[in-house]
Amino acid sequence: MAALVLALSGSATAQVALLNIQVVEGEGAVHAPGARSSSALTVRVTDESGRPVERAAVSFHLPPDGPSGVFSNGLRTEVVLTGANGMATLRGLRPNRVAGQFQIRILASKEQARAGALCNQYIAGPRSGTAAKARAGRRKWIAVVALAGVGAATGVFAAGRSGSGPSPAPPAPPAIGPPSITVGKP
Repeated sequence: MAALVLALSGSATAQVALLNIQVVEGEGAVHAPGARSSSALTVRVTDESGRPVERAAVSFHLPPDGPSGVFSNGLRTEVVLTGANGMATLRGLRPNRVAGQFQIRILASKEQARAGALCNQYIAGPRSGTAAKARAGRRKWIAVVALAGVGAATGVFAAGRSGSGPSPAPPAPPAIGPPSITVGKP
């Protein structure tokens, strides 16, 4: 009985082969929010010896939430068969409007052989975000510094023209003491 089990086990492992997936096109692609993408995602599926695998089923899976989208079929999963060259190409991704990085899970299978890979892609953020506000704040700061520099230069120039020496120091600002709390009648 043990020999029979061993023989079945041996025959099962003889059928299992290894597949390799290589992302050929699409790694790092940046998509406009909500607009159908014109870029393609192409993978090459090869066997353990590096030969292309024809008619392997390649499934592409988008995340269920966060930066994501749908494929041309309206779903988050799409299946494409490889050609004679071992290539599978997917087009028509429509990203959602959530900016950021997302990963497309890629699974390939042919008979008992399987392989998996990840492809990083991005949805661009709006230009009116925090970076634009920071740039605007930086411009205001530069303008204040420039005006302060002009004022200082004008004061020095005026003092130099009057011949009376440097202008007197400005009066000290009023001092504000610690806050006080009165309870009851004053």
